[in-house]
Amino acid sequence: MTTTAAPLNAPPADFATRVQGTLMGGALGDAFGYLVEFDALAEIAAKYGPALLLDLSQAHGTAHFSDDTQMTLYTLDGLLDVLEWANNGVSADINACQWLAYLRWLKTQGIEAAEHAPAQSARWIDAQSVLHHQRHPGNACVSGLATGDMGTVFRPVNLDSKGCGTVMRSAPYGLLPNIDAESIYKISSEGASLTHGHPAARQSSAAFSWLIHALVMGGLNLREAATSARDRAVAEPNADADLLARLESALTLSAHDGGQLHGDSLTDALGLGWIAEEALAVALYSVLVTEAAAVSPVDHFLAAIRLATNHSGDSDSTASIAGNILGAFYGEAALPPSWLTMAEAPILIRHLGAEFIKLTTGE
Repeated sequence: MTTTAAPLNAPPADFATRVQGTLMGGALGDAFGYLVEFDALAEIAAKYGPALLLDLSQAHGTAHFSDDTQMTLYTLDGLLDVLEWANNGVSADINACQWLAYLRWLKTQGIEAAEHAPAQSARWIDAQSVLHHQRHPGNACVSGLATGDMGTVFRPVNLDSKGCGTVMRSAPYGLLPNIDAESIYKISSEGASLTHGHPAARQSSAAFSWLIHALVMGGLNLREAATSARDRAVAEPNADADLLARLESALTLSAHDGGQLHGDSLTDALGLGWIAEEALAVALYSVLVTEAAAVSPVDHFLAAIRLATNHSGDSDSTASIAGNILGAFYGEAALPPSWLTMAEAPILIRHLGAEFIKLTTGE
């Protein structure tokens, strides 16, 4: 009798809930952080009191997500395009499909790319009016796409840009099953190059996708996955020194018994999060340092998202990344039920997640 080995990185039994948790966790974190994205810590305290921002209900209505979730969903749709071609027996260039997806996102912002940019065939996501709002899109994302030139590692656009617009959109790469981790790293790095040319932007995005993949497909716990992402970043030829320093600090400080960093002490140690390696480090620290005291996945989610939000930096990106990580680890069990009732476009997000699950698993 012969047995057939499971395919490399086959989807785990809880794959569906981890996919949906990653997407919705990021959207909830984004919406929470977006409430105070451009506020200094003192302004947050003035608005919400000394306890700072605590709950999504303080939005007083639907809590809108930002460009972070918009671009994450368009990353996912680029992958859906590739998977649809593959299921029809046709090989498609992943990065080309991603570029076309981001060009379609650019149109939703009311911005046209240069005339020589390729035409993009409309897809289902493009007709969803809830995505047709400018929610402070990143300068490098917009300018890189508006050139009409496809940025690559070897022909970069925005050569010196290391903004967090690469990291905040890259969780979906880590959800791809049946692909080895090195390929995930490469796909994410190349996807980042479409808009950002600095090595830190590419390598931070790739490390983040690696981390998500380690949680969802590798079954690692949070610290194991974070350590694995750090180790892969270290192994990169010409590894960016700032990224390595931020990741090491996030790991070391989150394991330290000297008390939890928060607010200004957090951003003094790890950065404000406007650039890629800082956003990843703040989110990672927030997730790791709040784990031990949490009594449930929801409790952990709330503690981490609050910590990742209440500072003077790029609160929506740091909270969105933290939400992606916790959703990948716990699945939908991490999502606060009351927050889901206030979320923007949850049906849209779940629909795209379900399409991804169907195309990758047949379920």
